[in-house]
Amino acid sequence: MTVHAGDRALPLRLTAINGEDFDIASLAGRPYLLSFFRFASCPFCNMRVHELVKRFDEFTNDFTVVAVFDSPLDNLQEHAADHPAPFPILADETGQYYERYSVQRSILGVIKGMLTRLPIAIRGMCKGYVPTTIKGSMTTMPAIFLIDRDGIVRVAHYGKDEGDHLPFDDLLAFCATQDKA
Repeated sequence: MTVHAGDRALPLRLTAINGEDFDIASLAGRPYLLSFFRFASCPFCNMRVHELVKRFDEFTNDFTVVAVFDSPLDNLQEHAADHPAPFPILADETGQYYERYSVQRSILGVIKGMLTRLPIAIRGMCKGYVPTTIKGSMTTMPAIFLIDRDGIVRVAHYGKDEGDHLPFDDLLAFCATQDKA
């Protein structure tokens, strides 16, 4: 079932990159970004996590990020451990939450992303985000959800290609609305 704006965010409990269990319920009362990424060595995904880490201080108040990867924990630790993230990075090896949130898969989305976003992939690979080991689905598309303090999805964005993430300015605008709440 596709998740839409106005729906209640679904429960989520996974293992974080540091090996600890993470339960989304721990964020009750806080606004957050829930972002589903592709496999752990995806250059597009790692560039986005890099941007989220680098610009995290621009978020206001108690807004946070939850990053979920379509990968086993050991592969996530191997490929994403260099991100000094101030937010949880989680492994969904079985894809159970990808299924619950109806995260899409698309061969055409992979092709479109490679053709239209090639400079991002090249920058990612130059930073060391080289897809040497792909554990998880190559065809997973990103899915991004902005969730308010009451646990209600305010924005549900299902990526049309492998690098289709919400613009950072949209995240900042959402944070500004949550400061007034």
